[in-house]
Amino acid sequence: MTQSHNFHLETLAVHAGVEPDPQTGAVMTPIYQTSTYAQPDVAQHKGYEYSRTDNPTRTALHGALAALEGGNHALAFASGMAAIDTILRLIKPGEHVLSGNDVYGGTFRLFDKVLSGYGIEFTFADTTDETAVSAAMQPNTKLVWLETPTNPMLRLTDIAAIAKIAHDVGAWLGVDNTFASPILQRPLALGADFVLHSTTKYIGGHSDVVGGAIVLNDTQIYDQLKFLQNAIGAVPGPMDCFLTLRGIKTLAIRMAQHCRNAMLVAQSLADHPAVAEVIYPGLDSHPQYELARRQMKGPGGMISFVLHGGEEAARLVARETQLFTLAESLGGVESLIELPAPMTHASVADSPLAVDPGLVRVSVGIENAQDLINDLKTVLNQL
Repeated sequence: MTQSHNFHLETLAVHAGVEPDPQTGAVMTPIYQTSTYAQPDVAQHKGYEYSRTDNPTRTALHGALAALEGGNHALAFASGMAAIDTILRLIKPGEHVLSGNDVYGGTFRLFDKVLSGYGIEFTFADTTDETAVSAAMQPNTKLVWLETPTNPMLRLTDIAAIAKIAHDVGAWLGVDNTFASPILQRPLALGADFVLHSTTKYIGGHSDVVGGAIVLNDTQIYDQLKFLQNAIGAVPGPMDCFLTLRGIKTLAIRMAQHCRNAMLVAQSLADHPAVAEVIYPGLDSHPQYELARRQMKGPGGMISFVLHGGEEAARLVARETQLFTLAESLGGVESLIELPAPMTHASVADSPLAVDPGLVRVSVGIENAQDLINDLKTVLNQL
């Protein structure tokens, strides 16, 4: 397929990066389950020499990811954290990274508990506040890192505005686009230098594979990241790449259903007397509601909420729902529920990024919306 930016995202999701197998005509990308490749002569190969460096199944995934994000280059990794770690290898000791103050617990752990020990300076600021971001920039700032929507508070950042602040001081902007997916938001078009995905989530979409990705435009930086990908070796296997490619084909229709369902669930939660607060970008009560309408094509499938009964009530709801499975992760076809404070964000406990222990986070799946609403109401009515 000619990877033209003229194609709509629904078409790119099905076709980008994928060509019929030239030998057999297979429509689906083959799983090249091999570690090495025969060479016709010494140090001469046909584009592939060792599968840590490159693999044809992974090449197809790179093409699909780049096309979806509107980027020139993409790299796939064994996990989202491996992808973030590889970007941070571009930062030298003595340089500064400004991170959002509401990020995934694993990201905070990597920054604060691991990389800070290697001489990289980290500051955490509210990236929804442009004045706060400007004030936190330093002469040695090399990277601004943000999530939008954030995990788990679902705060939104104006990507174009923060990109300008970063670029004015010669820093890069990296955006974790996991919660939105490229169907709802394309940060490169808004000025970001790097887009990061945990492809485990919406891109894979079926809770059956772990992976990560970086998408970018700059060829020189891509070459550095490609070198690091090979040197560090945190790459996905061909089966992982195949499963992720399989998931991408239905990404557009899945995101549409996630958004529809989440809106209905969020409205139902907002109307329930046991619920103190609902945080969802699709509700006009959200602080960045207008930004969500301007920057995103849909509000996404993630909802956070707080109950009047606090942590005890939150734990009850998380335990007792039937269709919302109590589990970490998000973005799959099935609905999940969790309490971030003791689960996905345990690493930020006793830090400025600590999460309310009564906050509930749900990943709304693609089931029937009324069934999901009834499941939550059955438990909420007990409070």
